[in-house]
Formats: sequence, structure tokens, C-alpha cells
Amino acid sequence: MQNIKSYIDEHKQRFIDELIDLLKIPSISADSAYKKDVLNTADAIKVSLEKAGCDKVEICPTDGYPIVYGEKIIDINLPTVLVYGHYDVQPPDPLDLWNSPPFEPVIQNTDKHPEGAIFARGACDDKGQMYMHVKALEYMTNNNELPCNVKFMIEGEEEVGSANLGKFVAANREKLENDVILISDTGMIAKNVPSITTGLRGLSYVEVEVTGPNRDLHSGLYGGAVANPINVLTKMIASLHDENNHITIPGFYDKVENLSDEERAEMAKAPFSLDNYKKALDIDAVYGEEGYTTNERNSIRPTLDVNGIWGGYTGEGAKTVIASKAFAKISMRLVPNQDWEEITQLFKTHFESIAPDAVKVKVTPHHGGQGYVTPIDSTGYQAASKAYEETFGKTPIPQRSGGSIPIVSLFEQELKSKTILMGFGLDSDAIHSPNEHFGVWNYLKGIETIPWFYKYFTELKSAE
Repeated sequence: MQNIKSYIDEHKQRFIDELIDLLKIPSISADSAYKKDVLNTADAIKVSLEKAGCDKVEICPTDGYPIVYGEKIIDINLPTVLVYGHYDVQPPDPLDLWNSPPFEPVIQNTDKHPEGAIFARGACDDKGQMYMHVKALEYMTNNNELPCNVKFMIEGEEEVGSANLGKFVAANREKLENDVILISDTGMIAKNVPSITTGLRGLSYVEVEVTGPNRDLHSGLYGGAVANPINVLTKMIASLHDENNHITIPGFYDKVENLSDEERAEMAKAPFSLDNYKKALDIDAVYGEEGYTTNERNSIRPTLDVNGIWGGYTGEGAKTVIASKAFAKISMRLVPNQDWEEITQLFKTHFESIAPDAVKVKVTPHHGGQGYVTPIDSTGYQAASKAYEETFGKTPIPQRSGGSIPIVSLFEQELKSKTILMGFGLDSDAIHSPNEHFGVWNYLKGIETIPWFYKYFTELKSAE
């Protein structure tokens, strides 16, 4: 692997240009208007894997968007790494908050990325991080340094819940057989503080609908005499947290894993500046569950948040109506041992029970997934740690993430293998937000680090 830095230097501009071309395609899986673009992105990934050295690449149809599968098998007796990523992206709304068009990538310098960052939807989540693996394979195959077998499974529905991935995995266990799964869809603490994500929160996502009168009503003639669904909905939502920001759904915390004081003390060793955190978000104070630090609130504790709320008249000017309906989208981030389907049912039962008789309530589950924790004494984790030590010059910190990748627990259930999360993004990269970006340095550092994982994983696995 000693030539990897010079190889990256030689091909740096091409690596950047190829990623920019991929980012120009608006592969928004949530909006059917972009179906052709999503399919075109799958085609582009197939071509990239072929050029990188895969001997077999195929676009596998599902009931939704296809999965791109590729493999490079050099010896069936050697270990196999399965790389997972996704080529779909979040919708870019609100467009007016972007400093540049979301699908016209530009490179700009930032405080965190003085060497430049690529601004575009999907730059960090997950096209940029997924493409690091493609380029890492290119280096290893072109330089005859691939030490083991590699398989790729790149899907197009991660941002809408991976509805068809489970069926694909269950139907293709032999094709996907591996010794470890490698994913880069997470981040690290800082450019000078590498970290490996060892835990993910689960997710339950629901939509609620509150219905009052059978039509919008004149707020003067009917105000005060009938229930206003918007007023009712906001009261119901407000009641879901108590004065200590503790979630009030009965049974919600019954299976929550409570970390020991020793484990919490280890977490607290990670570098963190509360002042910098508040400054980056332009807030005067943090807010959350009583008794926990900011880093604990967004990683080892469950949450409930309203992601969108609407109803009535929201256009220009005034229209004095009592809306017939009000809606909200609500997500709950869950910790290990909380079952997402059980939590969804607990939410539904509770939310329906607190509605006044004057309205009707409908709760529609959308998608969800289980939380996940990977042990730091596993072969995969040790290989990842040695890879970071090689390229960063320091041992990475194990870190639990507040985000969710529901398919990770699915992989362990169906494929019986552990997942290693080697993310290279930063918290400031604005994933899912306007002005999403991915540092050029981070992108290239990922390409440099990933081949070392293959080397050390093969060596450690062979020594078992």
C-alpha cells in the first residue's frame, strides 16, 4: 500500500471530476418525478465498478429502485468484504437556502475545509463516501494490491427506508456471503480526531392526521364552537414531552439500555466544545432530556421529534378558516433493545388515546429499523483501527452515532456478519440540509485509508 499516496496525487483531479459528474444527477428516490435520474445513477455506478476492476457487475431489479451488485473474487479461500452504500439522495428543499444549486456541484473553502469542499446534494450522504470505496478498489486492482475478495451492494432506496433491500438480501444470501460488511455512511469527530462509529440508533417514522369538521370553516362563524384540528394537534404533540423533556408515551423507556457510569465516562473523553457546538448552530443554549450531556442526548438516548407540520391556509395574505385537517410527520430515534415496531404501536395507541372526542386521529407508520452496536474487540473493528492509525497517525476513538442505518441490523440477522462503519464526513457537512458538502481532503483520505482496512482485515482473519 506504500504507493497509494502517490496514486491519489496523480489521479486527484480525475477522482474529484468523477464524483462531481455523479453528483450532477438528481437521484431523489422520494420523488417519482426523478425516477429516470435515479435509474441513470444506477447505470453510472455500474460503469464505475466495471472500470474500477470488478469482474462481474449487474443491476438487480427490485419492486422499487434497483440494486447495483459487483464483485472481484480473487480466491474463494480468502476473506470477503461486502461494501454497502446508496446512490439515492434526499430532496434538496428548501431550495432558497442553498448558496448554489444543489445539483450543480461547486468547490468552496470553509472553516472546517480550508482545502475546499464539494457542495451538492449527496456529496457526503452518500455518493461521496460510497465512491471512496470504488476508487479504493481501483487503486488496489491497478496496483495488484487487493489482498482479498470484495463485493459491492449499492442500493437506491436508503433515503426512503430501504423497503426492498430486505427481500433482496434474504433472496441472495449466497451471493452476498461475506466475512465483514464495510459501510461509509457515518462521520468522524474531526479531521485530526479519527473515530469509528460503534453504535447506531434505531428509527420509527410515522405520519399523523387529525380531522375535525367535514370541511374548512369560517373562523368567525364557527370559532370557539368546534374543535380546531391544528390547535388540537399542537396540544397533543406538546404533551409528548414533560417538563424535563422526557417522552411521556407509556412503556417507551421500558427496554432502553442504560449505560454504566464507566461507559459514560469513556464517551466523555471524546473532544467536544459546547461553545463551538452552539456557535456552529447559531443557538444560545442547548436543549434536551434532563440529566444527560449533549453528546449523550444525541447518541445513547431515544428521542421524539416533529419533522413537519401543516394544515389550514399557509399562502400569502389572510384567510380566516378553521381547517378540516391537520398533519404532522414524527420520527423517533431509538436505542439498542428498543424494537421499532413495538415503539410504533406504543406511539399509535397513546396518540389515539389522548385525542379529544371532537376529532378523529389517524396514525400511519412509514418505516423504521433497529438500533445496532458493534463490539470493539471484533476482527473488523481492529482492522479498521489499524487502518486509521496508518493514515492518521493516531488511534481512532469508538463513537456512538445518533443517526440510523436500519439495514445494519438486517445484515447481521440475514447474513450473520458484523458491520464496520468507517465514515469520513464531519458533523458540519450539512447532510439532509441545504448546502450539504464533503471535504476534498476527507474524500481523498477515505480513498487512502480504505485499502489499509483490506490489508489488515485479511492479515487478522488469516491469523485466527
